Amino acid sequence: MSEKELVQKAKLGDKKAFCDLYSLYKDRLYKYAFYKLGNAEDAQDAVSETVLSAYRQINKLKKPQAFPAWIFKILSSYCSQYIKNQILRREELSLDSAENTVCLPQDANTASVELSFALERLDDDERDVVLLCVVAGFKSREVAHLLGMTAGSVRSKLSRSLDKMRKYLE
Repeated sequence: MSEKELVQKAKLGDKKAFCDLYSLYKDRLYKYAFYKLGNAEDAQDAVSETVLSAYRQINKLKKPQAFPAWIFKILSSYCSQYIKNQILRREELSLDSAENTVCLPQDANTASVELSFALERLDDDERDVVLLCVVAGFKSREVAHLLGMTAGSVRSKLSRSLDKMRKYLE
């Protein structure tokens, strides 16, 4: 069954179709959330919240072909809100407590840790472009639509961002 057919069935309340859609995107959703939030538990929570929200709202999706961008937009919004909440919490905590809340996942390998550090060197827009293009696999025009940019700007920002990361990793 095609992705478009799965979306159409899910919109009609077919739970199995929605589960099949989730199976198609779960790895990319998790990777995006992991690199955006910085740890496995928060990434899992973000994906869970995203999937629940998408399940509740899928009947509002107008175009089935927009499903990938739509679900990543939900995830991106959730991650951004989570980060804002963390910043507010950290401002309320003492410096010692705040340092204890930031940690790398125990299952992270060296390459993953280095990649996370390289991503942290980027500003928010650059990080979003890299995550959406490289991790989530969107094309520049899809990312442009998601972020309110032109496709040319996305390609340019992606190239510059990857160069920054490459220089940091060398």
